[in-house]
Amino acid sequence: MSAAAPHTVARNSVQRVMLLVLLALAPAVLVQVVFFGPGLLVQLLLACVAALGAEAVALRMRGKPLAPYLTDGTALITAALLSLCLPPLAPWWLVVSGCAFAIGFAKHAYGGLGANPFNPAMVGYAVLLVSFPAQLGHWLPPQLETLAGVHLTFTETLSTILRGELPARVTWDAVTSATPLDAIRTGLRTGLTLEEIGSSRNLGTLGGPGHDWINLAVLAGGAWLLAARVISWHIPVAMLAGLSVPAGLMTAIDPGTYPGPVFHVTAGASMLGAFFIATDPISAATSNLGRLVYGAGIGVFTYVIRTWGGYPDGVAFAVLLMNLAVPWIDRHTVPRVYGHAK
Repeated sequence: MSAAAPHTVARNSVQRVMLLVLLALAPAVLVQVVFFGPGLLVQLLLACVAALGAEAVALRMRGKPLAPYLTDGTALITAALLSLCLPPLAPWWLVVSGCAFAIGFAKHAYGGLGANPFNPAMVGYAVLLVSFPAQLGHWLPPQLETLAGVHLTFTETLSTILRGELPARVTWDAVTSATPLDAIRTGLRTGLTLEEIGSSRNLGTLGGPGHDWINLAVLAGGAWLLAARVISWHIPVAMLAGLSVPAGLMTAIDPGTYPGPVFHVTAGASMLGAFFIATDPISAATSNLGRLVYGAGIGVFTYVIRTWGGYPDGVAFAVLLMNLAVPWIDRHTVPRVYGHAK
């Protein structure tokens, strides 16, 4: 006996899409470990355990079955994205509390998968950034250019994350440094030009040693998602354009003060935001035109926050601001159904 209609089987499931996204993130994880040490692997493990634990607790409180939701991969994506945004040596409680807040409040408080208006990972990161700015400032320099030649072993890295203290032989000043975006921001405020900042910190044209390679690895993973048709081109292209156009205009006006578009798209979380964060199908706009508006808005807000705001990067806050605008964007860009009044 033949099956009942419809006979077309959907090619993508939530579980399959999440698995492909996790695979696409693998190059970025590998590059970050090469340049900045094994701390990210510890953060990923802690984040995954915390995210799955928070998911299980929230599902139990809501009376939902555990197995279908714990295995769909959405909690793991939140954990992976949040881990990639945190310093490799961040204390364990930081990533655990961030994941718990992202899953419990940004996702399940609104009704769970498919109902959350905000990107959960960015909500968790924004809360951590506002609440614990000092801990989120402990970024490592690239392994190949570590200050004073100091390298932490895996055991020392694990101990630092779990205990919140460095080994007695080193200090935070010896193993941490400002990110390229933060270095430029601080340097400009002290009256230095981009040329002077670049010569003292070896920033170069791209987004800084190590950070540029991470962004290129993210770009490779994002390109694979595009080729596999897991995401569409509209949001990534629009976001990178929204970031590049004002960067190009401002650097043309004052090249000594404003970095160019190449630096901006290869610095910070630009590529991660364009291909993996802004493309979240739940919190993003739904129509192709709406996605272009949504992505461009994220790019512009990212540039504005980086240049004149209170934080050196800005991707997380830009995404959350445009999440707020999604209902308005959809209202004006989703085609009207024939026969129904607006």
